[in-house]
Amino acid sequence: MIVGTAVPGGSPYHEDMAENRRVLLAAPRGFCAGVDRAIVVVEEALDLYGAPVYVRKQIVHNKYVVQELEKRGAIFVEDTDEVPEGAVLVFSAHGVSPAVRKAADDRGLKSIDATCPLVTKVHQEVKRFSSQGYQIMLIGHDGHEEVEGTAGEAPDSVTLVQSPEEARAMSSDADKVVWLSQTTLSVDETMETVDELRKQVPGLASPPSDDICYATQNRQIAVKAIAEQCELFIIVGSANSSNSVRLVEVALEAGSDAAYRVDGADEIDEKWLDGVSTVGLTSGASVPEILVEGTVAWLAERGFGDTEEVVTSEEKLRFTLPPELKRDMRRAAARN
Repeated sequence: MIVGTAVPGGSPYHEDMAENRRVLLAAPRGFCAGVDRAIVVVEEALDLYGAPVYVRKQIVHNKYVVQELEKRGAIFVEDTDEVPEGAVLVFSAHGVSPAVRKAADDRGLKSIDATCPLVTKVHQEVKRFSSQGYQIMLIGHDGHEEVEGTAGEAPDSVTLVQSPEEARAMSSDADKVVWLSQTTLSVDETMETVDELRKQVPGLASPPSDDICYATQNRQIAVKAIAEQCELFIIVGSANSSNSVRLVEVALEAGSDAAYRVDGADEIDEKWLDGVSTVGLTSGASVPEILVEGTVAWLAERGFGDTEEVVTSEEKLRFTLPPELKRDMRRAAARN
C-alpha cells in the first residue's frame, strides 16, 4: 500500500523541464545507530546460535529488512508464547514491557535485548518519574510497539496523548505531572502537543532532555532544508514505520507540492512525475541504502539523472551490542 498526500497548486509543466530534471537527495537518511545495532544483533545471533532465532515483532519497521533476515533463518513472532521453550528470542529495537520480559523468562527463553538505547532511556525516565509520584503524559501513537513497551513500565502512572487535539481535552489533579514522548514523532507536532498540554496542566514538567531521537530530528531537518525546492518528495520507508510516515508530513509542511511514502521504486507511480523538475528523496531510519539506490536508478531512467546530495549534518553515533550477546560471543571465540 502506498501512503501519499498531494497539495494542489503545484508548479506548471514547462517544455524545458526534461533538460533540468534533478533529484535532491537528503542526508542524513536511512539507518540510525539503533536500527543498525538491532539488525546486527539478529545477524550475530544467527551466526552464534544457528537458525532459527526468534524475534518478537519486526526487529525494525522495514519490510525488506525483515524478509532478508527471514532468508537467513530468523522467525518473527507476535509474542513469546509462539516461541519454543528454551529457544533464542530477540526483543526488537522498539522495546518491551516488564511483563513481556517476565513471560520470556517463564518460558525459559534465552532473551537478547536489541532495544534501541534511546528508547531504553525513555523507559528509565518512566520508571524514575513514576517512582517519584509523577503522572506521566506520554505523547505517542496508540498501538505502536514502542509506546506499549514504554507505558508498560508503569501503566498506572501513564496517560497516552496522541495529538494536540487530544491534549486540549486533557486535565489532571495530580500535584506532579511530566511529559515524555515516543522517540520517532514529528518534532513540530510534538512541541505543539506539549504547548497545548501546558495550557491544560499548569506546572507541567519537561524531561531532562528531548526524547525524540537524534536521527528522527536529523532526517526531518534534512527534509525541511530542501522541500521548498521540490514539486515531489519521495520517502522510502514501510507503512508501519512511524518516522517514515512523519517525513511525508514534514515534506508537505515544509513546502513540497506532493509527498509520497513507498517501500521501494516499484511502488512509484510515473504519473507523479508529470510536471516535475525537482524530486526530493530521503528514507526513514530503518531503511537500507540499497532501496534508495534503487530509487535513484529508477528516477535516472526517467530523465532525472542529475542527483545532488544535500547534507545538513553528519552522524557518527554507534551503539555497542547487548552485553548478553557479547558475553556469548567472547565465550565462543575462546573455545575456538
